[in-house]
Amino acid sequence: MEEPQALNAFGALSQETRLRMIRILVQAGPKGMSAGAIGEAVDASSSGASFHLAHLERAGLIQSRRESRSIIYSANFEGLSGLVEFLMRDCCSGHPEVCLPAAAVAAECCTAATKENACAC
Repeated sequence: MEEPQALNAFGALSQETRLRMIRILVQAGPKGMSAGAIGEAVDASSSGASFHLAHLERAGLIQSRRESRSIIYSANFEGLSGLVEFLMRDCCSGHPEVCLPAAAVAAECCTAATKENACAC
């Protein structure tokens, strides 16, 4: 990910409802959630949820697919990983031990998620 895409992603995440939505979708894993369920989870109207979900999708942080009459949204783990990679690139000026806490959190997430079969890490 390059700086313009990172700025777009951070802009999308800098709003409370969208940040809550992305965290919910990360928890949901690849199976995702319907737009209605996401809206209910963040207490947003249908139109408000659609607006925020579209913003996150344009930023490359989530993706959507149609299942029957519903639109299902899921986290775009590749996009999220790209954002984290952008932040951690050239980690700590040759002192990678400074970045270990962040790496440990990511590893823990993927280990726990693998056990629950929720995350495509």
